Amino acid sequence: MEEVVKFNLDGEEVLAKAGETIWDVAFRNGNELPHLCHSGEIGYRPDGNCRACMVEIEGERTLAASCIRKPTENMVVKSANPRSVKARKMVMELLLADQPEKSVAHDQSSHLFKTAELQDLTYSRFPLIESELVVPIDDSHSAMRVNLDACIHCGLCARACREVQVNDVIGMAGRGRTSQIVFDFADPMGNSTCVACGECVQACPTGALMPASIMDENQIGDSQDYQEEITSVCPFCGVGCQISLKVDDNQIKYVDGHLGPANEQRLCIKGRFGYDYISHPHRLTKPLIRKKDAPPKGLNVDPGNFADFFREVSWDEALELTAGQFGALSTEFGGKTIAGFGSAKCTNEEAYLFQKLIRQGFGHNNVDHCTRLCHASSVSALIENIGSGAVTATFNEIENADVAIIIGANPIENHPVAATYFKQFAKRGGTLILMDPRGSELKRYTKYNLNFQPGTDVSMLNAIMHTILEEELYDTEYIGKFTKNWDALKEHLADFTPEKMAEICKIDAATLREVARVFATGKAGMIFWGMGISQHIHGTDNSRCLISLALMCGHVGKPGTGLHPLRGQNNVQGASDAGLIPMFLPDYQGVENDSVRSKFTNVWNSDDFSSAPGLTVTEIIEAIHEGNIRSMYILGENPAMSDPDVVHARQALEKLDFLVVQDIFLTETANYADVILPAAAFAEKNGTVTNTNRQVQMGRKAVEAPGEAMEDWWITNEIGKRMGLNWNYTHPSEIFAEMKLTMQSLDNITWQRLEEQNSVTYPCESPEDPGQSIVFGDGFPTSDGLASFTPASIIPPDELPDDEFPMILITGRQLEHWHTGSM
Repeated sequence: MEEVVKFNLDGEEVLAKAGETIWDVAFRNGNELPHLCHSGEIGYRPDGNCRACMVEIEGERTLAASCIRKPTENMVVKSANPRSVKARKMVMELLLADQPEKSVAHDQSSHLFKTAELQDLTYSRFPLIESELVVPIDDSHSAMRVNLDACIHCGLCARACREVQVNDVIGMAGRGRTSQIVFDFADPMGNSTCVACGECVQACPTGALMPASIMDENQIGDSQDYQEEITSVCPFCGVGCQISLKVDDNQIKYVDGHLGPANEQRLCIKGRFGYDYISHPHRLTKPLIRKKDAPPKGLNVDPGNFADFFREVSWDEALELTAGQFGALSTEFGGKTIAGFGSAKCTNEEAYLFQKLIRQGFGHNNVDHCTRLCHASSVSALIENIGSGAVTATFNEIENADVAIIIGANPIENHPVAATYFKQFAKRGGTLILMDPRGSELKRYTKYNLNFQPGTDVSMLNAIMHTILEEELYDTEYIGKFTKNWDALKEHLADFTPEKMAEICKIDAATLREVARVFATGKAGMIFWGMGISQHIHGTDNSRCLISLALMCGHVGKPGTGLHPLRGQNNVQGASDAGLIPMFLPDYQGVENDSVRSKFTNVWNSDDFSSAPGLTVTEIIEAIHEGNIRSMYILGENPAMSDPDVVHARQALEKLDFLVVQDIFLTETANYADVILPAAAFAEKNGTVTNTNRQVQMGRKAVEAPGEAMEDWWITNEIGKRMGLNWNYTHPSEIFAEMKLTMQSLDNITWQRLEEQNSVTYPCESPEDPGQSIVFGDGFPTSDGLASFTPASIIPPDELPDDEFPMILITGRQLEHWHTGSM
């Protein structure tokens, strides 16, 4: 039973839960005491330095800051008595005297001004305080403005930076009246090591830190100067941060973090400031058809001046040509000669509808998306060994772990908000083990940093497992109850001694053994991995090793444990769940299974389609060169930039008889198109997305699409109708309802519930259940309920450095950049 404390607050008996302060209890009971240095948001430590929340405690001579004072049994607290009210007003008046006048304030609707107004204060009795410091405007950063004449030294920005985001850029310099907030060593913000997450801007109560987008040339701004606030989901990485879009006159003025389960209000530079592409002048606004006398196809189209290549047409003309050409080519050469690339940047409904078009419309499974270049090998290993391709625990679960491995991932740049939880984990004493050939900023927070030889993942991981086996550190009870094929793994690991493998992976044997002991003996351990594991010819074997390592230690299905491949794009999990892959229908139901296909054709009211798995992304490109694929429908993908061999891919696109590209910009791939269909961006449509945590979340339309651009589901629906399919969707909620008919993962998750709650995690056991953040605690979704150990052998790279090419290129993202440069 949770420990509670009974005390008296303003004449009423109230209960405080464990860890609650007087301010927390007052707020929970409908009394929001004034506060400036305190934030009630998750992750912020109360500080008590502004004295705006003072209360009187019976029997004590001095007033107490309610945000840091915890109640004791039978304590009597007075927050509404004259002494407390007068003291709080005095504090506010003194702070107002140290602010720019409201008419020229940097934030005319700041939390400070609103707090003062709630205390019936519109001005201060005291004269404006003349600072001894002349603080210049800091406009060195393109996204943020710093005006320290409004700073009250509350310290929220420093806590936001150092404790919430754990970036350690903001601090306090000087003493007394000469003290001030600084970035690094008093550098201009734009020249400092600031990563522009903007957490400090969202936390600042005075306007000393503001988004540049809402400041005028006189540094005057108003954070409340917008018409409406729309809650949606960030369109960048797989973390799935919820965001609050501030909209005015069909423009996004700025973005704040929203209290979502994955981000708890935190954002990164892309999520907070990377939205201006929505109103970029190069957005596609009308359907385009290639001119008959256009120059030859190639990377030769200026997105701002395409008149020599394409002509603008009506939607009817573009859609009729698209459907007509697809139909004619299908009749002449067969449906299997038409392939589709869907997108992990679109919604679940759009992914579902796209794969349905290829299967129902053309009768085969030649449909894929960027997961093929992402975590396809991870999914293959997960399905093979634990019966599910999704993560077994959310990344937030690391708060309950005591040891964690991060391998082949660079979350500080790839998944910055997830990285904040990893850094917090390390700062509070958790053991973080980083394994990566490439150096990473995360190594500042790790206890062990294994920079192993590129391509030697299997040898290193097998050596670690060998140690666990040799020293009998494995979880015998867990292995016996929940796994199979243990003896085969034991036999296989016998030759992988750390001493032998050290020569291969270039990590000394003593370190391998120590890491093995630390991970195996931890009470709760997690494993996170990224493209550094999956993007190999032995990517599946890499993942098998990680799965075996977690299973042999019993680190699955319990609090603080789990396997978590960090997903790349914002909806790569959801698009895969929705069947946008060539060998699986929605929910990873195999296309070769007759009863599965029958279930789908009954729901779709259509003929059967091929039982043969379709071609993958790279196989489709090869099939074009071989003449087996003659036409393509590419939605939101950019293979002319993302394919491993772009020259090969571009030559393939040039060879196609007919290419339709659906996107928001005239991308490199669109250069080769015969028809270009203008689509809506994330903030211009409604629909659900699923993040790396298995959290199904509602994305909402905030602004209108430019010109005649339309939502992707509408465009695909119109093509389907014109091809003669029995489609008549009028809203994405209708598509979602159809998905639920064949996808068990969506049980107890409804469109209405997502509208109301924003996010629900699958699997979800009841209409009231928020969803299971940890799965497989009582067994696995396999035929016998057991997970399997699959031994992995060393597969040498096809190419090794030599005298002519002595170096190895290790690729990776940059924090500020996004994939192929197109959304």
